[in-house]
This record gives sequence, C-alpha cells and structure tokens, in this order.
Amino acid sequence: MKGKSLNAYKTLELAAMVSIVLTEPIASKNVSVLELVALGRQPYTNWIGTLTQKDKSKILEALNVLELIELQHKKCYELSDGQLQRALIARALAQETTLMLLDEPTSHLDLYHKVQILKLLKSIAHKTQTTVLFTSHEIEMAIQLCDKILILGKGENHFGDPCELIEQKAFEKLFPTDTVTFDARSGSFRIEK
Repeated sequence: MKGKSLNAYKTLELAAMVSIVLTEPIASKNVSVLELVALGRQPYTNWIGTLTQKDKSKILEALNVLELIELQHKKCYELSDGQLQRALIARALAQETTLMLLDEPTSHLDLYHKVQILKLLKSIAHKTQTTVLFTSHEIEMAIQLCDKILILGKGENHFGDPCELIEQKAFEKLFPTDTVTFDARSGSFRIEK
C-alpha cells in the first residue's frame, strides 16, 4: 500500500487505512449496535478509548448511512442477519479508512437484503471515495452493481468493467459449457438441462 510493504506499517497506522468486515461471528453479541460501531473509532482514540466529538460525529454518520439510528441501543443478539451485517459495515465506515475489505458480505441473507447491502456498499464507495473490495459468489448481482470486477478463474484471472468482461467472454470461462452458460445480453447464467 502506498509503495510500502504491509509489514512496514504499525498496527494503528494500518487500522487507519484499512477496515475489514469478516463472515465470522463477532466476539460478543452482548454489545449494542452503538457500541459495536464505536469500536470502529479505536484507531483514533487514546489508550482509554475516550471518544472525541469528531469520533461521535463519525459514529452517528455511519449509523445514519446504514439506517441504524432506530436500532442503535439494541443488543447485537437481538438483530436479524441483515441488521447485524449493516452494523458491521457501519463499524467499518466509522473507521474512516480509504479501503474497506469485506468477505462475502451477502452470505446468509435473502435476496432483498443482498441487494440492499450491495447497493449500500456502492453508495458508500461513491459518496465517501472509499475503495470497497468484497468477495462474492453473487456473480449476477456483481455484474449489475460493481464498477470493476476481478474474476478469479482456473489458470487466468480477468479484471475490468463488467461490460468489458462480458465482451471478453470472461464469465463464460467460469463453468463447463455443459453445466452453465452465460447469456451476455441479460448478464445472467442459464443452467443447461
């Protein structure tokens, strides 16, 4: 990053540059949404964790963006999967980094919440100038909502604008033709019967 090895950064320096949302459960679901989001400010607080007015403002901003104001005093164990995922993203947003990494942010969510999360991530990227990088098996949604896609394939990887990747027939190379084919016109996959 910025021409330096990751090992060259101190922990707090790196935490001020990169935020992460993983799929593994949080250590304790007995914290409130507000407390969880406030943890995102840890790289900027003193050793006691005292929040400044700026920290409180960033936390409130993240709660607003992720539509969590009404849920801020609920404990994380009281949240649905979609609400908890939004709270974890709010924590990453409150961290105020230039790079947000997410591992399968839509796993375990129904279609409505998958679309909601991906649209929120796109909005965050565009409004805050944050690079949002996430892994996903939701190829059709990624084609519709992502600015750029990296396809990790067998032997070769493809990177670019979704339309460019469609023109290059990169998506068609993901599966054997006797199982799934890609329809470039609709941007979707069809199961071969």
